[in-house]
Amino acid sequence: MKSLIDILDLTVEELDELIATAEDIIANPAKYAQACHGLKLASLFFEPSTRTRMSFEAAMYELGGNVISVTGAGTSSAAKGESVADTAKTVSCYTDIIAIRHPKEGAAYVTAKNATIPVINAGDGGHCHPTQTLADLLTIWREKGRFDHLTIGVCGDLKFGRTVHSLINAMSRYEGNKFVLISPEELKVPSYVKKDVLQQKGIPYVQTTDLESVMPELDILYMTRVQRERFFNEEDYLRLKDSYILTVDKLKTAKKDLAILHPLPRVNEISVAVDDDPRACYFKQVLNGKYMREALILKLLKEAGKIQ
Repeated sequence: MKSLIDILDLTVEELDELIATAEDIIANPAKYAQACHGLKLASLFFEPSTRTRMSFEAAMYELGGNVISVTGAGTSSAAKGESVADTAKTVSCYTDIIAIRHPKEGAAYVTAKNATIPVINAGDGGHCHPTQTLADLLTIWREKGRFDHLTIGVCGDLKFGRTVHSLINAMSRYEGNKFVLISPEELKVPSYVKKDVLQQKGIPYVQTTDLESVMPELDILYMTRVQRERFFNEEDYLRLKDSYILTVDKLKTAKKDLAILHPLPRVNEISVAVDDDPRACYFKQVLNGKYMREALILKLLKEAGKIQ
């Protein structure tokens, strides 16, 4: 039985297959309206979430399935000290597939090792967030029509940003891509991402603290927020939180077909005035996330023999 813990669990061929399924869902929603009839998704969110949780739940409902949800550790037996492993075994008795978000890195992996049904990592601490990357990939595909020969700028919190780590892993598998890593010194991409992904694969990248200087060369700009919940020190958070604010003025030197992405929620990183710019893709990204989660749920349930 297959689960999705890291974006690298999926081959390039499987990513292509998921994108093709998502495109078909967009074109023919009625065809999929009863695909998961009688099946249940366990939505286990031990960390706050709006988009990811609702996206999974909307995806399952639109496939004709049902949802059983837990929101916050305080509302589950985790508050009594139940282990992640025991939760996984218990939930497997009631449902057909699990989506789990957890503040601890590795929690999704432990869940998958102990569950008897497919598990989807909906974000584990600062580690990775593979289904956000699926949303990002469908957005890039629909905006650019390709995954290769792109200059991808990632800006903001590159140290704790699990969405950034997953996106770099995914886009590093395609030819001719270049990364521009834009962050304060304190929030640079972890050395293991540079060493194990970019350097090992010979992928060109540059690091800078200056967004405006690199703006003209970018095909994609992936903005991220500085995440208060990942900081041990409130002073550091307050000092760094507004390091980058994307404004209409700063986009004057950008390419006409730049695609601006953001995993959301945003705080101050993108001015609301940018929302009216046709290059702003972050709300399209939200919708694309639902379609890709539908495609993923279908794929995993088929592999588990739950649907035809």
